[in-house]
Amino acid sequence: MNARLLPAALLMALATPAVLAQTPEEKGLEIAREADSRGEGFGDFQADMKMVLISKSGQTSDRELRVKTLEGTGEEEGDKSLTIFDTPRDVRGTAMLTFSYKTRDDDQWLYLPALRRVKTIASRNKSGPFMGSEFSFEDMRGQEVEKYTYKYLRDEACGELTCFVVERYPQDENSGYTRQVSWIDQQEYRTWKVDYYDRKESLLKTLTASDFSQYKDKYWQPGKMSMVNHQTGKSTDLFWSNYRYDTGLSESDFNKNSLKRAR
Repeated sequence: MNARLLPAALLMALATPAVLAQTPEEKGLEIAREADSRGEGFGDFQADMKMVLISKSGQTSDRELRVKTLEGTGEEEGDKSLTIFDTPRDVRGTAMLTFSYKTRDDDQWLYLPALRRVKTIASRNKSGPFMGSEFSFEDMRGQEVEKYTYKYLRDEACGELTCFVVERYPQDENSGYTRQVSWIDQQEYRTWKVDYYDRKESLLKTLTASDFSQYKDKYWQPGKMSMVNHQTGKSTDLFWSNYRYDTGLSESDFNKNSLKRAR
């Protein structure tokens, strides 16, 4: 090497790590994008769900539901989902339709068979509880990457795995949360735990996921999701089963008329 070039080359080598070093915000966004990409390309799926409401004293109430999801294809589209209650009898036929978007407010509608009408869930009400559970309407919508800003916090053991711990901040002013802290495993980028902080910056809820299974040799889905409300002592367990992919769902299965005919 030309001796006159050596100092410049040495300076570049020394500077490169600093130039390439990610900020916590950049790394957090990169992790979120990778986790999101692992779930792309599924097309559509359906699953059954058992919702168990647990009171502070430990009393339980069960509900059975079906969930249908269609992957968004447009540049700004998120996924579309339809959630239908089958039991108990007093909520049978109740259905929620969600259209998720990447950079604007989602659309959500709730069909109440007792009233025979479709109710629009306003953005300002998305922090309210979904059908008496500890999951809010906000929790039941699509979790599009673009709706948050991110910050990587640390690596941490989570069971036998190692997780990224990433904080994210909702950009929606109507969100019920100021921030959420997620534990995402470094092997498959599955979310195992999320802490939710309310508008007063107090810990409100914790979501834990478990019993993951893989479908189509690619997509990981939890068998159980538990949401604990630390402020009320109540909790809700969701037990997922019978995942089916490529079921032939189309746009016509996801509109306001599909809410009314959901059975």
